[in-house]
Amino acid sequence: MFPTQSSSHIPVLLNEVLDALNIHAEGTYLDCTFGRGGHSRAILQQLGENGRLFALDQDPDAVAEGKILAASDPRFQIIHCPFDQLAKVLSEYKLTRSVDGILLDLGVSSPQLDNAERGFSFMRDGELDMRMNPSEGQSVAEWLQFAKVEDIALVIKTYGEERHAKRLAKAIVTAREVEPFTHTRQLAEIVAAAHPQWEEGRHPATRTFQAFRIFINRELEQLAEVLPQTLDLLAPEGRLAVISFHSLEDRIVKRFIRDEVRGDNYPPNFPVTVDMLNPQLRQIGKAVFPSDEEVSRNPRSRSAVLRVAERLA
Repeated sequence: MFPTQSSSHIPVLLNEVLDALNIHAEGTYLDCTFGRGGHSRAILQQLGENGRLFALDQDPDAVAEGKILAASDPRFQIIHCPFDQLAKVLSEYKLTRSVDGILLDLGVSSPQLDNAERGFSFMRDGELDMRMNPSEGQSVAEWLQFAKVEDIALVIKTYGEERHAKRLAKAIVTAREVEPFTHTRQLAEIVAAAHPQWEEGRHPATRTFQAFRIFINRELEQLAEVLPQTLDLLAPEGRLAVISFHSLEDRIVKRFIRDEVRGDNYPPNFPVTVDMLNPQLRQIGKAVFPSDEEVSRNPRSRSAVLRVAERLA
């Protein structure tokens, strides 16, 4: 038996995020991944009358939830867009160098996994979609219909870190010649049957589903594009908090913070002084992981890692 998934939405590392953002009652904050608003609602509870919270999300279901919150709280505003458009959208609100805290909670949310119609999960049968915004781009089913075996294997290996990527890709292409993929269960069963090495407690399609979701939504590209944009929005001593859920995301975040803490990249042996390096960030503490108690309460938090940095003047 494979582990079941909880249907409740529980914000991950909530107290740790609130501490990381170092919230000021009259400050301005940005939740780049609203989801169902768990983190946003907690931030609002710590804001005063003149505090402001902006939230972004590309998922129309999340935006609908955000509009309900916005109607009841004038301090809050929801914007429908992917977070890699952060600077472009928020320039309309004249927020350059005035945001006191930015949160990125990466990956897929619990409601998206639990809604079979969105096609994110192999645990529930639904249309094989996986788009964060179902009104834009290709679904996974549409892409798989024509993708070459080499391209499918590359996606599974790169984004799923799956050792058996080529074997699984060949099985997918062979199966689609018999019947096109339209539902999650079809894909999960083909991958499970073709996978030669099942890990205990993990569905053999886990890495493949992760890979297709990341690829179809350009998740790593969006992350790499949004991180530099945060530097132009954060006020001096403003905090950046990022929750990652797998090594590919965390690697990008860790490298970004490291590079911005170090400063400008001069050629080796180039004579520079410390004040010439122009660092942009100060790292706050070490990586933060969920406690055993949180993982027990919310198994989906088990792979989360929080990294925090502060904008220098």
